[in-house]
Amino acid sequence: MARSRGSYYSALKRINKVANSAFGLRKTCNSIARSTARAMQANGCRIMSLNSQKEYLITVGTYGLSDLYLKKGPLAARRSLPEILQGKAVFIADATTDEKVQHPEIALAQGISSILGVPILRKGEAIGEIRVYTRERHEFSEADKSFLFSVADMCAVIFERAELHQLVERDYKADMRRRRMPEVVPTPATTLRTTAFAHPSEEDFARLLDFYCIEWLYEPRSFPLRWDRDKIAEMFTPDFYLPELDIYVELTTLKQSLITEKNRKLRQLRELYPEVDIRLLTKSDFLKLLAKYGYGPLGGAKVEGIDRVLYSHAQIQRRVRTLARRISRDYAGQRLVLIGILKGVVCFMADLMQHLDLPVTVDFMAISYYGGDGQVVKITRDLDSSITGQHVLMIEDIVDTGMTLNYVLGHLNAHGPESLRVCTLLDKRARRLIRVPLDYVGFEVPDEFVVGYGLDYRGEYRNLPFIGILEPEIIEG
Repeated sequence: MARSRGSYYSALKRINKVANSAFGLRKTCNSIARSTARAMQANGCRIMSLNSQKEYLITVGTYGLSDLYLKKGPLAARRSLPEILQGKAVFIADATTDEKVQHPEIALAQGISSILGVPILRKGEAIGEIRVYTRERHEFSEADKSFLFSVADMCAVIFERAELHQLVERDYKADMRRRRMPEVVPTPATTLRTTAFAHPSEEDFARLLDFYCIEWLYEPRSFPLRWDRDKIAEMFTPDFYLPELDIYVELTTLKQSLITEKNRKLRQLRELYPEVDIRLLTKSDFLKLLAKYGYGPLGGAKVEGIDRVLYSHAQIQRRVRTLARRISRDYAGQRLVLIGILKGVVCFMADLMQHLDLPVTVDFMAISYYGGDGQVVKITRDLDSSITGQHVLMIEDIVDTGMTLNYVLGHLNAHGPESLRVCTLLDKRARRLIRVPLDYVGFEVPDEFVVGYGLDYRGEYRNLPFIGILEPEIIEG
C-alpha cells in the first residue's frame, strides 16, 4: 500500500479544486472523502463536524462505508477516539478489539480493521474529524498522517465558509422577520446542518427543535430487526435522536396503514433493544411531549412573544452544574452565605445551591428604583442575618450596566464580610457602564431583551424553563 508523494500532490490539487467549487457542503465533503480514500488506498473515509455542544460527531461527507456502519448509533466525541479532540492523530490497528472504538462489534461485522483519524482544527480547537478505514490491518506512515492533516486543514476552511453562509442566511431571515415577512426559524450557526429530509414534516420538526435549542441528530442509527442466516434482512432507522432527552423519535402521518406498519417495527425494536427509548409521534403528540419537558404551550409551536430561544433548559442546567463544581472547589472546607436579589434570581439560585457540595445559608434582598432616569437604587428589604466575618457569594440573574450591582456590593462590604464574590448567570457586557468584579459567569448574552428562567418583562415570562429573546414588537408596544 505504498503511496508516492506525487499521488498525494495530485489528490490535494483535486481536493482544492472541489473546495473552491459552488457545490454544497455535503457534495463537497463526499468528493473530498472519495479523493482522500483513493489517494491513501483506503477502503473508506468519513468527514464529521462536532455538534454545537461538542458532544457528538455529525457526518457531513463519506466514501466507501456501508449505511449500517454509518448509522450504528450517535458517535460520542469523547468516547470514540477521544484523543482526536486534543489535536492529535489517532491510529487504531484493530478496530474490533480497541477500547477507544465506540462500536467494535459493528466494525467486526462490517470488516473494518485499521483506522486513522485526525482533527479538523480552527484556531487550535477541534471542530470536526476526518477518518480513513482499511479492511486489512495496516500501519500508516508519517506521510499518510501529514497528508490527512493537510486534507483536514482544507476541510476547516470549507466548514468556516459553510458556517458563514448559514450566518448570512440567518441574518437575512431575521431581517425578513423584522420586516414582518413570513417567519422562518433559523438554524443555529454553530452547527453545520447538511440534512436532506425525506419528508416536509421532518423539516418542520427539526425547525421546532432548533427554535427551542434542543440538540438533534437525524437518522443517526439503524437497528437490525430481522436476519436471513448471517445477513440483515430488515432494518429500522428512526427519524431523530434527541441526546438531551435520550429518546429516539419516529414521525408518522395519519395514514392508518403506515401507522400499523411502523407500530409493528417499533414492537420488534423494543423486544430486541429494551434499553432504547423510542416514540412514535404525530405533530400533536410532539407538542404534548414538549409540554411534558416544559417547552411551549399545547396549542402552538412557539411561546407567544418569544423571538427565539437563546439557551435551552438543558444548556442552562449543564452550565449551572459546572458553576456549582467550581464554587464547591474554591470554597472547599468553608461555610458560604448565598445572597440574591428578588425576584429574578430565584430560579438560578434554587438550582445552583442544589449542586453545591458545601454547607450554605441563604438570604435575600429586595430593591426598587426611583428618580428620573430610573438608575437610583433603594434597598426595600435588607438581610435577615449578619454577614460579618462570613464568606459571601452574591448571586445575580443578569448584570448589564453594573450600576445596581456596584451599589449592592458597596452595601454588603459595609457589613464586613470575610470575602465577597459575585456569581451571575448572564453577563450583558455590551451595556456595562461601571466595571464590577464577576468571579463566576454562566453565559455572555447579546444586547437584547432576554426573559425566562426567572427574568421577566412586566411580570411575565419568569416561568419559562429556557432563556429567550423577546420579540421587538412586544417592547415597542
